[in-house]
Amino acid sequence: MINSPDRVRTRMPGISTRAWEHPADRTALVTLRSLTGFDAVLRTLSGLLQERQHRLMYLATAVRVDERQFRSLHQLRQDCVEILDARTTPEMFVLQSPQVNAFTIGMDAPFIVLTTGLIDLMDTEELRFVIGHELGHALSGHAVYRTMLMHLLRITASVGWMPVGGWALRAIVAALMEWSRKSELSGDRAGLLCGQDVEASVRVHMKTAGGTWVEEMNHGAFLAQADDYDRSGDLRDGVLKLLNLELQSHPFSVLRAAELRRWIQSGEYGRIVAGDYPRRAQDKNARIGDEVRAAARAYKQNFDQSEDPLIRTVRTLGRDVGSVVDTVGQEVGETVTKIGKRLNDWRSGTNE
Repeated sequence: MINSPDRVRTRMPGISTRAWEHPADRTALVTLRSLTGFDAVLRTLSGLLQERQHRLMYLATAVRVDERQFRSLHQLRQDCVEILDARTTPEMFVLQSPQVNAFTIGMDAPFIVLTTGLIDLMDTEELRFVIGHELGHALSGHAVYRTMLMHLLRITASVGWMPVGGWALRAIVAALMEWSRKSELSGDRAGLLCGQDVEASVRVHMKTAGGTWVEEMNHGAFLAQADDYDRSGDLRDGVLKLLNLELQSHPFSVLRAAELRRWIQSGEYGRIVAGDYPRRAQDKNARIGDEVRAAARAYKQNFDQSEDPLIRTVRTLGRDVGSVVDTVGQEVGETVTKIGKRLNDWRSGTNE
């Protein structure tokens, strides 16, 4: 692995995670953080699900990154920590696996895992983006809810009975899946802020989609695929797109690259790098209502601009689309509130 290019990246002292969080992701996070007792429920789940066992497993089966082991990755992590002004540095492990994967898990002390398949595939700047992406997850608290989702998925696959009821559990999983997809968009934004290299950020998605032969791929053509995906087909294709995404915890690679392009084109990335970003000191003043409205605006903008055949059909029905779409952000908040209520009921031994 080569050394980092000799160039200066902008550091962002005091930056809040709200700067890179997708509006729908941010709405869910602000709501969850505001639920009285929700953290206690998560801690209880952590104990029930043997949280500490995960870290012990990676200590025993993977290689911990530090100044003596995988020093180049250690330096990339340190760069990302300094750029995002993180107050803690999450542990990081390298796991021998041919799968191309990176993830952040853990409730008490989130840690990052990179597979050797991913490290072999990516160059230095692409790895900087990936590590920044995972650091963004850790700083936003995504690892807490992703760990909960991981456990719930395991439970739904193996256990048919649960105090909250099978359908209620599936509803929680579905809501967390939707949030998880949006949290990946947040992670991509954090990765771009760490690397500040647009080309590298797109190459990561090109490689996860097409493998090592990146010289045989084209940046512009790759992004054009997302436009073709959005507008091609008929009503049936619009429905099939929804079905394809239903059980996915991550958005598709081509669409993630296009979403990052939209964020850059919106001017928000440039403003943040220029120093115009929310500060952590103001996080306590974040209001759920403001975040819900921001999420609703984001959904409505995507709805209005989408060329998807299913959405085009809905738009032409002559309904009051504005009032319908404006409720989406409210539904996000209500969904996570219900999740907290169900978990609190579960914890207290009641059953709806």
